[in-house]
Amino acid sequence: MISCELITTLAKAKPHSHLLAYPSSALLPDTALINEMREQKNVADARFGCAPFSRITLLPDALWHDALTDGLLAALRPLFAAPVSENVVLDVSNIHDTVLVQVLRFLFNQAHRLSDLKLKKTADTDLRIRHVTVLCLPEQQEHLSKIIEQQRAIANGMIAARRLADTPSDRCTPQYVVDEAQTLCAAFPALRCEVLDEKQIVEQGLGLLHAVGKGATCPPRLLAIHYDGTNDGPVRCYVGKGITFDTGGLWLKEGAGMYTMKYDMCGAANVLGLMLIVAELNLPVRIMGVLALAENAIGPDAMQPGTVARACNGLTVEINNTDAEGRLVLADAIAWASERHPQAHYIIDMATLTGAVVKALGYELSGLMTQNEPLRQALSLVGKTSGDDVWSLPLDARLKKQTESTIADLCNTPTNNAAISASAAWLLHHFCPPTIPWAHLDISGTALWREGGRSVASGRPIPLLVEHLLADIES
Repeated sequence: MISCELITTLAKAKPHSHLLAYPSSALLPDTALINEMREQKNVADARFGCAPFSRITLLPDALWHDALTDGLLAALRPLFAAPVSENVVLDVSNIHDTVLVQVLRFLFNQAHRLSDLKLKKTADTDLRIRHVTVLCLPEQQEHLSKIIEQQRAIANGMIAARRLADTPSDRCTPQYVVDEAQTLCAAFPALRCEVLDEKQIVEQGLGLLHAVGKGATCPPRLLAIHYDGTNDGPVRCYVGKGITFDTGGLWLKEGAGMYTMKYDMCGAANVLGLMLIVAELNLPVRIMGVLALAENAIGPDAMQPGTVARACNGLTVEINNTDAEGRLVLADAIAWASERHPQAHYIIDMATLTGAVVKALGYELSGLMTQNEPLRQALSLVGKTSGDDVWSLPLDARLKKQTESTIADLCNTPTNNAAISASAAWLLHHFCPPTIPWAHLDISGTALWREGGRSVASGRPIPLLVEHLLADIES
């Protein structure tokens, strides 16, 4: 965990720190080096003559107010690829709030690296950030203290989710996710885990989850994490797709499309991370997080195209594409959650569901689909303030033909290969009663951070969901 403190003068900063500031800051010392760096139009970076600092970086003023393009984060990433100090001093005396929370989360997230998985023989001896000092004006301290507390908790949950998602799928099986979740949740008395094994999944009628998981040697699991931060009040429900590896089943993916499929459980990992954050912040709410865990594998028992499976709410689904398995496990989990809490305040699901949402929105925006206007507006608003943005896609009866089947109540993919993301959401909406507000987040573009041809888990949309929850509590 990275420690953090607030200061109002650079004299209190730890020696040999890396100072990050903007050229016009009034809190910078009046030295020849600083004055020369201020004259630079772009990033000014110095590693010599910086005493008492090890490094000084001045980033253009405009970046500290760019809440749209993540410009400041883009400038920071290469700086911390190889840190020169364990301590960072961040001047936030004039920064946009959205940029502030993004930068704080970025710095706190430096506590996790792929090398922490201990899968490389070479020891990781590089420096890493261990302390963040926030430089501010005296009148900002009270406001910033609350923001820092929340962003550290959010980063802790993101790291838990990222670490789990980054773990190779030969280790990260459905049962492994359950074991890790139980270990992490044990640190918080307010969290309680409930697990359905493969037999209980069948007994409770989760036929879609069973169909997806039955072809694998590692059987499926349904994990419900309960948080009772208060004795009464409505339960808020979050559901995550947890396909620990997706071969596509008998509708086999090509090799290139299969390479990152260990990340097909990011939705479930993010639900776990969210629950840990809620417990760390000790929020006065009741929440249930549901992780639908399965491996979509090839084998003698694998589901076949044309199979008809029955969900726990009684609806039947024709599985005309075994590579559209995520919506199947989500559908069962949503229906199961709504049966457990028929008066739920809302149900929000998240999933790396469709490549089509990436073609539509790219890698910066999560796709939002809902028929509940208050939920749409609330998520869209906090997407902007949290720096974890969403974009709403249509979801109405014009999509009905996309899920029609001649043999079952529904089919899992449209035969015309159109409106893939919205069609998946239209299928899912059948599994949440209309009395419960429901929203679907397609995070195929945002769940991963992609750089240099490589992908790692990003922890998104955890910031969005925490900010939405905090705003919902206060409303």
